[in-house]
Amino acid sequence: MEIANTRCLALAMLMVAIILISGNHEVSAQCQASVPALISQCSKFVQKAGPKIPPSADCCAVVKGIDIPCVCNLITKAIENIISFEKVVYVGRTCGLTIKSGTKCGSYTVPPSRI
Repeated sequence: MEIANTRCLALAMLMVAIILISGNHEVSAQCQASVPALISQCSKFVQKAGPKIPPSADCCAVVKGIDIPCVCNLITKAIENIISFEKVVYVGRTCGLTIKSGTKCGSYTVPPSRI
């Protein structure tokens, strides 16, 4: 059942991303390549349900290649309803990205990192 829910979530996220990208051609040119890979490799690590779990090497490989400000411009309330931005920041930082506190992704503001 959990696998079916994860696949359903990934499909829903993909559909939302496709709709967003097709509606914003300027952003599409910049982010198009990274969004599907980001969804397929990392969605299970950023779902609202469940605990924070360390991302896979495949997820980190995708995360390291994304343009964070570009992807953050795609975030809508619909996306905020299905993913945890606390987990998104955790995944990014776990994968070695520097995500500055105060960065906005949709309505989420990245807090200071805990050392």
